[in-house]
Amino acid sequence: MVKEVGVRPNGSPKFVRGNGIVTTLLVCKERCGAANFTSGMTKIPAEMAVPLHSHNCDEHVTVVEGKADVEIDGKHFLMELQDTAFIPEGVPHRFINVGKVSLSILWVYGTDKPTRTITETGETVAHLSTTYEAKGTSESK
Repeated sequence: MVKEVGVRPNGSPKFVRGNGIVTTLLVCKERCGAANFTSGMTKIPAEMAVPLHSHNCDEHVTVVEGKADVEIDGKHFLMELQDTAFIPEGVPHRFINVGKVSLSILWVYGTDKPTRTITETGETVAHLSTTYEAKGTSESK
């Protein structure tokens, strides 16, 4: 049964990722009955980055604050406010905050059971696991 729910980020579950990176879960099967997608927001402090990784589903990401150097399958793109990326299933990618303020992204996964595979180690974890190390941009470029 699908629940109709208005979701407020301030009242949503938050996951601390390390080095100041915080992910907020917005819509998922458990909260809203969403059977085919999961969405949320991630806030990345200035000069920080998430590690290179891939997912078991397609991903759509929109920048809602700040500026990012986005690496997708080895290619780099500058993304700013309202710029959007589509990342196919299994393609390695990462977001590097290149601005002086926090980078906030809105993400949507094409599954209700997303996973993250860390490229460096090959380890696959549940998407909302805190099992990865965020890095500063000087270490991760």
